[in-house]
Amino acid sequence: MKYKKLGKAGLEVSNLCLGTMAFGRWIDEESSNLILSTAIENGINFVDTANFYGKGQDQEFKHGTGESEEILGRALKGKRDQVVLATKVGMQMGQGKTERGLSRVHVMREVDNQLRRLQTDYIDLYQVHIFDQNTSLEETLRTLDDLVRQGKVRYIGCSNYAAWQIAKSQGISEKLNIENYISVQPQYNLLSREIEQELLLFCESEGVGVMVYSPMARGMLSGKYKSPEDVPAESRAAHGEKLLKNYFTEHNFQVVEYYRTLAEKYRVNLSQFALSWVLNQPIVTSAIIGASKLHHITDAVKISDWNWSQELLDEVNTVNVF
Repeated sequence: MKYKKLGKAGLEVSNLCLGTMAFGRWIDEESSNLILSTAIENGINFVDTANFYGKGQDQEFKHGTGESEEILGRALKGKRDQVVLATKVGMQMGQGKTERGLSRVHVMREVDNQLRRLQTDYIDLYQVHIFDQNTSLEETLRTLDDLVRQGKVRYIGCSNYAAWQIAKSQGISEKLNIENYISVQPQYNLLSREIEQELLLFCESEGVGVMVYSPMARGMLSGKYKSPEDVPAESRAAHGEKLLKNYFTEHNFQVVEYYRTLAEKYRVNLSQFALSWVLNQPIVTSAIIGASKLHHITDAVKISDWNWSQELLDEVNTVNVF
């Protein structure tokens, strides 16, 4: 396992981060607990969740129900100090107008709910889940700064932000002498490389930590899908993962087959190959693995320190993914 500083902060995290979107959604509490303990035993000290994660993502009312945080809170009893705990705020958490977004009202209310669900006194990394165009950046940043000063939060980060949104936030934080985002959480994988055009360059220049989600394209890079009609019964697609279907194009299926041949050449499975490519991008601090089975953890750990040759990196870069 490798460990890196998250941006300019002194916070040291494993290059694999356990993502818990499946907890309480696709897998039960017993399975979730086993995955968490296996991750910690294998050196993963970084855990990411969100108030939005749980059954509400798939049910008709379409708002967060907090199961993932609740399961983590119970599972981390006696282990809290072994992990860097990250969670997120900003998505819909009820039907009311103030039950979403990044206003002071919503964030202040929700952080207390999250601390209760997580059964902890503090959150190591508190991230805004998505940009809120209806709330000023100054209001959100002042609120987050207050949470740090109150001791409820240690560091702040953002998720799904563009480079200009982070840059504008940094300017406000510096002007007001308040807390700044130390990290960003974008999507990044062998089939989705859009952030290379601007965001990664910005993060490298400004020392912003990068913790990427969906390194295996929501399962498309697992190799289990051979065509749009080939959906295994226990797969994410079968469980209602709608965003996965966005990857179901003829071009992507062809590209995945090519990556599969490269993986076989290096005697790893396709998931390991795809994850390792992300870990070999120098600007990436940590890759979030959304584990729902034990082997997702153990397979990832096996390649967490695989250093690629420049020849292999160049070979992958010849593939047109757009």
